[in-house]
Amino acid sequence: MTAALLAAVCLLTCLGQVAQKLAVEGWRERSLSLTGKLLSPWLLLAIACLGAALLLWLLVLQRLPVGLAYPMLSLNFVLVTLVARLLFGEHVDTRHWLGIALIVGGVALLGLQA
Repeated sequence: MTAALLAAVCLLTCLGQVAQKLAVEGWRERSLSLTGKLLSPWLLLAIACLGAALLLWLLVLQRLPVGLAYPMLSLNFVLVTLVARLLFGEHVDTRHWLGIALIVGGVALLGLQA
């Protein structure tokens, strides 16, 4: 159950980050007032995803010590990098991929504790 909650937090946070990116991309395409920007569907989705992730995070913290749970959120670096590469066509260099591998290795080591 705790692993599923952590995965949901990571996925919702990643989706929230992607929605933020899509919101600002939409702002560039046309001139919007502040109200128009704040009511952007992508921004509203980002707020909803990040809000839901926060609530689930509180459930995670009831089950795991923060020193173990918080480093697990570094998987967001992995997810956001993959989405940035696949969805937005952003360049990811070798050093970045090596960093991602280290993050995955670190999370795997911490996962052995849980």
